[in-house]
Amino acid sequence: MNKQSGIHYLREHREAGNKPVPAEVTRIRDTVVAGLGDLMQGAFDAVDDSLFELANNARSNNEQNRYFEAMREIRIKRKGVERHFQSAVAHFFSNPPHTGHSQEETLSKQASSESLSLVGDEDLEEQVALNAMITKAKAHFQGPLLQLQTRFSQVYSEATEESPVNPMAPEHLCSAFTEAIEALEIQIRERLILLKQFDRYVVSNLGMLLDEANRILIQAGVIPNFRYHGKAGKQYKAESAKDAPPTATETPEPTGQASTEATSNSAVFEQIRQMLALQRANAGIPPRASDPGIRLVGDSELADLLNALPLPDTRPISGNLSDGEPITIDLRYVVQQILSQADTGDGRKPALNEFDEDLINLVSMLFEFILDDYNLSAPVQVLISRLQIPILKVVIRDKSFFSQASHPARRLLNSMARAGIGWSTSDEKTKDKLYNQIHNIVQRILNEFTGDVALFETLNQEFDQFLEKENRKSSLVEQRTRESERGRIKSQQAQETVDNLLRQKVARYKLPETIHDILINGWSRVMFLAYLRDDVEHRWNESVRVVDDLIWCLHPHQEDDERDQWVRVVPSLLKTLRAGLEEVSYNSSKLDVMIGHLKHELAEAFRTNAAIEARQDSPAEPEEDIATLHQTAVERQQQLEDAAISEYVTQIDTIDIGNWVEFRLVNGASFRCKLSAIIEEADCFVFVNRMGLKVIEKNRIELAHEMRRGRLTLLEQGALIDRALDAVVGSLRSKTA
Repeated sequence: MNKQSGIHYLREHREAGNKPVPAEVTRIRDTVVAGLGDLMQGAFDAVDDSLFELANNARSNNEQNRYFEAMREIRIKRKGVERHFQSAVAHFFSNPPHTGHSQEETLSKQASSESLSLVGDEDLEEQVALNAMITKAKAHFQGPLLQLQTRFSQVYSEATEESPVNPMAPEHLCSAFTEAIEALEIQIRERLILLKQFDRYVVSNLGMLLDEANRILIQAGVIPNFRYHGKAGKQYKAESAKDAPPTATETPEPTGQASTEATSNSAVFEQIRQMLALQRANAGIPPRASDPGIRLVGDSELADLLNALPLPDTRPISGNLSDGEPITIDLRYVVQQILSQADTGDGRKPALNEFDEDLINLVSMLFEFILDDYNLSAPVQVLISRLQIPILKVVIRDKSFFSQASHPARRLLNSMARAGIGWSTSDEKTKDKLYNQIHNIVQRILNEFTGDVALFETLNQEFDQFLEKENRKSSLVEQRTRESERGRIKSQQAQETVDNLLRQKVARYKLPETIHDILINGWSRVMFLAYLRDDVEHRWNESVRVVDDLIWCLHPHQEDDERDQWVRVVPSLLKTLRAGLEEVSYNSSKLDVMIGHLKHELAEAFRTNAAIEARQDSPAEPEEDIATLHQTAVERQQQLEDAAISEYVTQIDTIDIGNWVEFRLVNGASFRCKLSAIIEEADCFVFVNRMGLKVIEKNRIELAHEMRRGRLTLLEQGALIDRALDAVVGSLRSKTA
């Protein structure tokens, strides 16, 4: 890779000799190197699986050979890459690279649009992926990383406040891996797959290693009482403010988890801006400020122009905002039309600055994703589509919409999408309180929003209060549904178990009619209750033993020890049978008669030594052999289908309680429901609607078949704007490749 990319940083700054390190650092080093080695195994296995799948789905022999060659190359050099990576990581602990401002500035310069435009397309794509991985890890593990950096800076004498050290910093680990895979002779797509799996299996799981390292240092007495007050968040905000335009509203400074989220969102937003800048640079578009023939329009002026914009296309004739299809607005065209009508007064052409242009492009791409998002229910998708221009107004006035997850407008969009995910059709809209609430929110935004973001905060509070009441009701209903289903399924399973067991035992012998009636119509009830209460009373095995003892007592017993045992067993057997039947409220008038008949049958068996006859039915084994040899076409087809659904069973196992899915019926209709309970003993998945009422139940295999036939879809429930931003990042990466 090109040296300008910064990948050679490690090699060029590595000293020849290793310095002695304290015992606790040696312990951390050994733990981290071993842990990363284990995580690397999973990453390489996933790479192998990904390449094999790509080869199977290749459209040509050349493409297939490419993936197989990459698999072969990685398999051959895998051990060498792992050793190189682990060796580099171990070296960090004896000669830790500094992680101070100087290196941050270096990374910042490497990520700038000017420098990135100088490197090759493949280097650029790899560097963007690497930077995204590092940024995400630093944001996600911000707290543990800050603690570890502070503690390591106490351990290493060469560390200073301005230039701290952390051998486990994500940028060091990622750079070590990228250097290690330089030995692989593979193309950029396979290299990106390597980076993706490294991110998924190694970087995303750094938390446990960071926590263990902190624990070891705490045990060694290195700053055991660390206090984190969000200093890193303040520093990030202060440095970002140098280049960011002023915002219309100031938000409280985030702390703790909020600080981590703010940093993560800011990093994603900045990454998107860098890629948009790259697109302009690649297209040869000069900076706006360098053109004397234009006048840059300020935020306030643009916001006023947008406020004056009529919204004729966003209101349906019927007055119901969710009627029809989602509307599409070309926001770039709308803004250009507004600017063309603006009076500059000096003859210069009005234009946007690059930052505002990026914001408009981002809002446009955001709604392109929303309008194409299958996870959104249809009515909510149509309603949200009518908020394109209001959200554009928000973004122009308050730049923190994309960089701050807690922004009121962003939270409101996420809440509406999440709350409405369970809609199946629009037939219930007229009587649905939730739909009316969301409809009214959109109506108020269209009618009342003039630029004051406080309206979204007010609507958020009202919507949260409404959802709290609705969720409380549905949760109670769902809990009752869940308990009812668990009881019903357990009872059903208990009855099936009892029936099958008695059927098998009774079918072996020609029992006297009296004995048969006692077992099937009387003792089966005792067994049923024993099965249900077995987890508390543990009486199931005892109830089964009564059946076995009764049948045994009806057999002939000629040996003296067997006859002695018979004499000991029968009294307690009769007592247990009577007590059990009385407990299940068996007909008391029949009970004495039945027990009398039972005593008679037992006495006859003992006195005459007559055997109960084994049933001499036609042999079963030859028939089973014939059935095996002559399987029907339906059975063979079923076997093929069972083999084909194995991969779908794995996907079914990833569905968690609370996840939403969509079922499509054969007639084309569809409905959405939420997984409410998994009853393992019956392999039963119970789904409920938004009101908490049961709509369907299926077992694991049935669900896998539904998924294979395309009649079951798992719905994503992540925050709408976050998913949209991820999609935008992916789209921009593909365009800059």
